[in-house]
Amino acid sequence: MPSFDLVSTMDIGELKNSIQMAQKQINGRYDFKGSECEIILKSDSELKISGDSEYQVQAALEILYGSMAKRGLGLKGLEPQEVSPSGNQKYKLDIVIHNGINKEKAKTINKLVKESKFKISSQYLDEKIRITGKKIDELQGIFKYLREHKDVNIALSMENMK
Repeated sequence: MPSFDLVSTMDIGELKNSIQMAQKQINGRYDFKGSECEIILKSDSELKISGDSEYQVQAALEILYGSMAKRGLGLKGLEPQEVSPSGNQKYKLDIVIHNGINKEKAKTINKLVKESKFKISSQYLDEKIRITGKKIDELQGIFKYLREHKDVNIALSMENMK
């Protein structure tokens, strides 16, 4: 029976390239002249944007989103927190990078699979979900359905299609 694994991963190498592109664009913009605004990848699961004002931090986030979109990275893989003052008249924005599917999201996805009209089954396997069906067309249909569904707010990709 055909199957595939549904995973949620962020390509860290491409993310680093996106950050470099965004930083280069920030350094060249007129409204950022003379200020210190930077995007820092703290770890594989955390990103930080710091700037002189809330406007600069939000603008840097939008620039990062644009460069990620150009590189084909899913924007749902990032979860920005609130902009907060970091002292010394600076502002910061912490961003969580999602890797893997946690149990809560897996329950939501499994529920959506069961509620759909497709004749397939799904099971949670250590940060990924294996979806099995009789027809490849149904597997591709459920993948499209899950990617576009409003309750699934993580970046999904297909792996190990057999």
